[in-house]
Amino acid sequence: MTAVSFDGYNATLANPLDILEMMAGQNEWPYERTNDEEITVAVNGEWCDFHIRYFWVPEEGLLQAAGMLDMRVPDNKKANVLETINLVNEQLAIGHFAIWTEDSTLMFRHSNMVETEVTPATCEKITDTILSESNKYYPVFQFVLWAGKTPADAMAVAMLETVGEA
Repeated sequence: MTAVSFDGYNATLANPLDILEMMAGQNEWPYERTNDEEITVAVNGEWCDFHIRYFWVPEEGLLQAAGMLDMRVPDNKKANVLETINLVNEQLAIGHFAIWTEDSTLMFRHSNMVETEVTPATCEKITDTILSESNKYYPVFQFVLWAGKTPADAMAVAMLETVGEA
């Protein structure tokens, strides 16, 4: 284990959730540390609020994160949303979108295998990826769910690049 410094805090950290807890506190994000294997953080996004649940599996060296979007998928829209998820996931370098079967919540998931330890930079990158990809693709899912667009049309409209500012 190596000593890491995180905005004045210096300690030997074996559990990456300690870093995530400090990060949440420094950003003034509400959080709940359930145990040594789970923390949930609430973050305001561009389009909605996110609840990011981080899971640490020390025996596997696995840090998992699931960013739950404030969006439920009704049964009659699941086929279109699953098709949209496939189109979106093809565009992603890391992580993926999915529907949580327990409550039909749309989420972005990411897992990171750790050989030695997780650094603050790694925790920030995971969190930034969840937030940026969720904010980027939220309108695509909204177009499918609430505007009745086809998955392909929703991708085309939401991913339209604009030039300049109004």
